[in-house]
Amino acid sequence: MILRLFQVTTRPGKEAEFSRFFHEVAIPLMNTTDGIVSVLPGAARADRPREFAFVMVWRDLDARNAFGGEDDTTPHIDPAEDALVESRSIRHYDLAEI
Repeated sequence: MILRLFQVTTRPGKEAEFSRFFHEVAIPLMNTTDGIVSVLPGAARADRPREFAFVMVWRDLDARNAFGGEDDTTPHIDPAEDALVESRSIRHYDLAEI
């Protein structure tokens, strides 16, 4: 399985608008995406109101690639999100057995 860590910093003043997008569009989309085993959305905290994150566990690399393409360094971006976001980071890991 593949663990994907996706982090976003919003543009200044876009926190509330991005929060609505995050809760109304992004979370439902990820919860219904084929190949995702688990989604852990991270909403902004009072001390970092511009930072949001997702931890996703994908069934396998093929499922992740079907969603975001083979370039795993570039996040899949909804056009509605683009104007709200200042920066993004994405990392992938093999899920460790526990």
